[in-house]
Amino acid sequence: MNECCSHKKIRNDEERRLLTNRLSRIEGQIRGIKKMIEEDAYCIDVLNQVSAVSSAIGSFSKELLNEHIRTCVADDIIKGNTERIDELSDILKKLIK
Repeated sequence: MNECCSHKKIRNDEERRLLTNRLSRIEGQIRGIKKMIEEDAYCIDVLNQVSAVSSAIGSFSKELLNEHIRTCVADDIIKGNTERIDELSDILKKLIK
């Protein structure tokens, strides 16, 4: 059974570790921004950190999207299933806006 056909992605331990590590770093950055606000940090300093978080989330999204295309979408294209292509198109519209 295709690991994606149930709309659930089964990741190997390494992939799961890499993604959760990225999210943990982003979570730490968010906590840092919250602390900056609590400590009345200068707006530009806070905004610089917000920019860094935004970039980190973008990188996370690109990595996840790349893996999705290489596995789920590629498998379904080979099988002639266009549902994943429509799904990919929809998520790209959201990510690119």
